[in-house]
Amino acid sequence: MYSIYLIPLLIAMFLAVNMGGSGTAPSFSASYGANLIRKSLIPGLFGLFVFAGALLAGKKVVATIGKGIIPSESITLVLTSIILLSVALSLFFANMLKVPQSTSQSTVTALVGPAIYFDVLKSDKLFFEILPTWFITPIAAFLITFLVAKYIYRPLKSFSNISFEALAQHKIFKMIVILGGCYVAFAIGSNNVANASGPLVAMSQNILGVADSTSEFMLIMIILTLVIAPCFGIGSSFLGDRVLSTTGKEIISFGPLGATLISIVTASLLLLASLTKGIPTSLVQMNTGAIIGLGISKVGVKEIFKDTPLKKILTIWIIAPIISLVLSLLLTIIADKLGYL
Repeated sequence: MYSIYLIPLLIAMFLAVNMGGSGTAPSFSASYGANLIRKSLIPGLFGLFVFAGALLAGKKVVATIGKGIIPSESITLVLTSIILLSVALSLFFANMLKVPQSTSQSTVTALVGPAIYFDVLKSDKLFFEILPTWFITPIAAFLITFLVAKYIYRPLKSFSNISFEALAQHKIFKMIVILGGCYVAFAIGSNNVANASGPLVAMSQNILGVADSTSEFMLIMIILTLVIAPCFGIGSSFLGDRVLSTTGKEIISFGPLGATLISIVTASLLLLASLTKGIPTSLVQMNTGAIIGLGISKVGVKEIFKDTPLKKILTIWIIAPIISLVLSLLLTIIADKLGYL
């Protein structure tokens, strides 16, 4: 009887594996692109820091996913399975095309589908907090990296007696760049693990009759994190290689200084979204925005959009959340007509 509850759990684990593949790129494309870390070391570091971020800083995002878009009491076993499956399939589609995709956006749109169908959408959270954050954070990442590179780094490089090339080759600085990738992975844990665990937490609350902010609720969150977070490392091992080179090697080549700037800016913005309002948002889009900002300051606008995968990336960013929305809506309609909801 209880084996049926393994269905949404297994789907969530499949989703986490795909998120691990997608999230590897924004975490370590910077240090990998700068040739500072062996590819074989990335999955272990990534999985470890994702797990830490989920445990220490992921509670608010879990709450948003679990009850901030659709009422938690509406998230049944069947609906949880539908939501997670829709997200997993849309993300798998993006991974097969070697494009790092925002799981947070796909998760939110998957929640919106059944919420619209049952007319229970919490529109205030969606329209006044989540959607503005999606637009603001990539622009902020772009502007910060562009301005720092253009008005601080380049003038220092031109007029200072400091050898930036020699500094970039120093062992301590290389370690700082790799730690920046770990910092990004921690930020991913604080935000993206909730995409898989959030619906499971809400479903478990309904089944067990557990209230928010109780010791039982915290235990549920910890147990599900212990199950879901390690799957990110597994996904990084099997799928991370497909998307790692896209942002790390093919958009623009950059050195350790640029890699560090990208890591600090994007991870800090994501942690800010996680810890303040618990907004599920897109690290991959912030990461790409930062890379574009750095690239434009280095080679100009025309070159950054010439012979790079940016057009492909932008197209998939639009298509994947739509696929998630349509899938969740259609599956919800079918399940309801068949009497499962």
